[in-house]
Amino acid sequence: MDTRRRSSYFDTTGWRPEDVVSGGARRIPISTPSGEFSVWTKRVGTNPELKVLLLHGGPGSTDELYEPFDVWFPRAGIEYYYYDQLGSFRSDQPDDPSLWQLARFVDEVEQVRIALGLDSSNFVLLGQSWGGLLATEYAVHHQEHLKALVISNMMASAPEYNRYAREVLMPAMDQDVLAEIQRFEADGATDDPRYEELLLAHHYQQHVCRIPVAEWPDPVLRGLAHINPSIYVPMQGPSELGLKGSLEDWDRSADLRSIRVPTLTIGAAHDTMDPAYMRWMAEQLPNGRYLHCPDGSHLSQFDDPGHYFPGLIDFLTGL
Repeated sequence: MDTRRRSSYFDTTGWRPEDVVSGGARRIPISTPSGEFSVWTKRVGTNPELKVLLLHGGPGSTDELYEPFDVWFPRAGIEYYYYDQLGSFRSDQPDDPSLWQLARFVDEVEQVRIALGLDSSNFVLLGQSWGGLLATEYAVHHQEHLKALVISNMMASAPEYNRYAREVLMPAMDQDVLAEIQRFEADGATDDPRYEELLLAHHYQQHVCRIPVAEWPDPVLRGLAHINPSIYVPMQGPSELGLKGSLEDWDRSADLRSIRVPTLTIGAAHDTMDPAYMRWMAEQLPNGRYLHCPDGSHLSQFDDPGHYFPGLIDFLTGL
């Protein structure tokens, strides 16, 4: 696969590379029960009233999947922060399984917030996939520091996500292919090239990024290549069809009504997440709003940017 490919989503009329004003990369010290480490961040743009901290997916993926934001956010005057969580690509990667706990990641986000000087007058937390789970959990514990919240492509309940995978996504697959995928997972052979081949053709292409695989943009290829399996597997689980790891029982459905800050949920017609549930989430939130991407999947910023970004920017600039 040619990792040099670029998708046409970079060719946005009126945007120039020099329009991206960056404050440069910065490593932030993080205190953990296992000692001191550091995480990588990078500021882009300047706006004292609107600062968006981006929480990447995974767990253990990287912020590279947010690179399309460089096309859209600078033109809208939004300040935003790339951030690789502890254990991810540009940050320290300690070999310590005890660190890969949801509560510790929430504490890490709070330490990053303090170091960056973000507060309720300007701080918007945006998380996609696992980042959306982490953002939801952060809001449950620390919403007093938030100006707003964006939950992108992540349901508030792992059991409901698993039900959707089991009752909707799996029955729609070729059943012989599904059985072969499940055999690989049962045998612990998910590093087999055949397993990846089946997932790409029968799951990722339909529900993760609907751009033809041979044309996948460089950030998608890099982001997938840089996932840290030492974090991803124990928390997400060995299966790509639902959550089977330590997050399997996570559920904040009943807590949505307690999140009072303006919140945008983003769903997509072809996502791994149930778009109807994402809409329901917005209805439970006291100040919730739903954005639907009719042509998108899990990475709607790549395969449906024409709906994803205008809706997201309208929410942010309207705060």
